[in-house]
Amino acid sequence: MRIMIATAGSRGDVAPYTGLGAGLRRAGHDVALATTDAFAPLVREAGLEFRGLPADTRAHGGVRGSRDLMRAAAAFTTELGHGFADVMADGEPDLLLLSTTTAPLGWHLAEATGVPSLGVYLQPTAPTGDFPPAVLPGSRSLGRPGNRAAGRFALRMTDRVYEQATRNLRHRLRLPPLAASAMRRRQERANWPVLYGFSTALLPHPSDWRPGLEIAGNWWPHIDTAAQLSLDLEDFLAAGPRPALITFGSMAAGEGDRLSEIAVRALRRAGRRGILQSGAAGLAADGDDILTVGDVPHTLLFPRLAAVVHHAGAGTSAAALRAGVPAVTVPVTADQPFWARRLASIGAATTPIPFHSLTTERLTDALAQVTKQQTYARAAATAAQHMGTEDGAGRVLKAVQRSVGD
Repeated sequence: MRIMIATAGSRGDVAPYTGLGAGLRRAGHDVALATTDAFAPLVREAGLEFRGLPADTRAHGGVRGSRDLMRAAAAFTTELGHGFADVMADGEPDLLLLSTTTAPLGWHLAEATGVPSLGVYLQPTAPTGDFPPAVLPGSRSLGRPGNRAAGRFALRMTDRVYEQATRNLRHRLRLPPLAASAMRRRQERANWPVLYGFSTALLPHPSDWRPGLEIAGNWWPHIDTAAQLSLDLEDFLAAGPRPALITFGSMAAGEGDRLSEIAVRALRRAGRRGILQSGAAGLAADGDDILTVGDVPHTLLFPRLAAVVHHAGAGTSAAALRAGVPAVTVPVTADQPFWARRLASIGAATTPIPFHSLTTERLTDALAQVTKQQTYARAAATAAQHMGTEDGAGRVLKAVQRSVGD
């Protein structure tokens, strides 16, 4: 079967699909991954066909508040929609797998071409009374009725983000006008299937979700079987007690100097050796007790750490749990506060430190707490054992096989 996965966003929105695609390819399917040009090397390294999508999240970076985030998201999706109609120019697949960011566009493409589709999401999107929506930063539980109402409100806000892109794309595909909200409701009434790529160790299946929604387990980024840590990193790890890693991933561009200073002071006050991952922020520091690294596979590094300080992106949160490593979370935007709270709720992380509230003192206290109180490590280890029983890519493969049967 020819399968095309479509996703867009930051590295954390793309990398998990390289592992999912590689798993489907090993099962005998021809797999293409459509995403933005910046991630073409990731796709090709996984042995997948790359298909380019327009837009780049880096052009809309630097946002903090909800209003800025909405404006940046609308600009991004409108740009993305301009080229979405061309994604099948090199041949139509037999099945479309659509991410959270691409589904509101992919539904129209599926309608125009008749190609069936499945959702493969990294964030919970369906309203539920069990928890507030992941995409409303800072929101806490409002009780079951309030959570469901907030979830419906979040979907309406998402519809607004995609409205212009939907209008343009349907015109390009020669489809009759249809609002983004109308298409979403159509898919919901049809119980359009969605598989969620996160673990029930972190978020149990809500009791009130509609049929067709399934938590599959994580899809892990593809990693070459021959991949190894650099000699410098191996030497540093062997030179003393397990260090803590501090990373902000694709977040906090332009704030490297401030964050590096906070990180180094906090590590030394807490008595910890540390690794700074440069990332988009450009973290950097020198010293016998500090090492700066670039991109490093989480799978290889995380099991050798005492703790991870991170922005609570879905992928980094899951990778730390999978390694059984406790965390200090410093969420920046979007769904990061949601995942930060989930980590804290299961005892695998300290109370989140909002990015705008990060200080040397708060990070020092959190590092000391998470590394000295073994309850955090035990909670992370328990979650890791649970995650080891899940097979996210295998669940998607079964769904693909069911779609063939249908």
